[in-house]
Amino acid sequence: MTIDQKNNVMEGNSDWYKSGNFLLDGGWGTQLQLRGMAVGEHPDIWNLSHPDVVLSVAESYILAGSDVILTNTFGGSRFVLSRNGSADKVEAVNRAGVAISKQAAHGKAKVFASIGPSGMMLISGNVTEQELYDAFLEQVVAIAAEKPDGIVVETMSDPSEAAIAVRAAKTTGLPVAACMVFDSGKNKDRTMMGTTPEQAVAKLTEAGADIIGSNCGQGVDGFIPICKRLRAATSLPIWIKANAGLPEMVGGKTVYSQSPEDFAQKAEQLIEVGANFIGGCCGTTPDFIAKLRQTVFHRLT
Repeated sequence: MTIDQKNNVMEGNSDWYKSGNFLLDGGWGTQLQLRGMAVGEHPDIWNLSHPDVVLSVAESYILAGSDVILTNTFGGSRFVLSRNGSADKVEAVNRAGVAISKQAAHGKAKVFASIGPSGMMLISGNVTEQELYDAFLEQVVAIAAEKPDGIVVETMSDPSEAAIAVRAAKTTGLPVAACMVFDSGKNKDRTMMGTTPEQAVAKLTEAGADIIGSNCGQGVDGFIPICKRLRAATSLPIWIKANAGLPEMVGGKTVYSQSPEDFAQKAEQLIEVGANFIGGCCGTTPDFIAKLRQTVFHRLT
């Protein structure tokens, strides 16, 4: 099946995400920084202030060969936006983020809208479950207005917060992927809250997730055993976005040393242990996605 034939199948099938292997995109934050965004700036606000720059990031992943790209809406909840006085821009930021990625995709790829953690901690008592749900609902209503192909709840450490976000996202009727960060514990196989892959699968499935996965936290090597455990615990599609190795500080800057070639070689093992959606997180670039397309995914099309 050629890439064009694969895109046609995806376009005409509402259950396209339930079978096959799909190439995701890579990191967004570092790509925006390479294009002029200062460290500490809120990336999501660039949907309004620098839409052409955000578009260039999305387009770079389309050119690299992504089947699915995300949106620049990771921090688009009122809790995150309020940190720089932009809580009143939830609708504008999220609608613009989806519209930009859809413009870049232009029918060549699917668009999953990104929802990240709120930065609030249920366990500390500084936010209630209802307040979190209301915030995520506000975000997904804005997202759904621009008609993306799905929503991904990602980089979550607290399974309770993730489940709340999933429940809100499910009200849109869109497919929902839910991803936890497993970077804690002796074997780096637990979330910051101590949740195992198996416990996460149970919690997220109960909340209604259509796709289960993990992103961020560690390099691709560490994701192989995590992916294997996720696959053993569920028949749902598995979504994996690993970092480009472990970060190092060089000259005051965060540097990821893994090469696209090494990343792609290791990523092939993810498919062998059950991953369906594969892409990159922190430190990965369009070059990583292009290498995955040229090697791993070339053999799958």
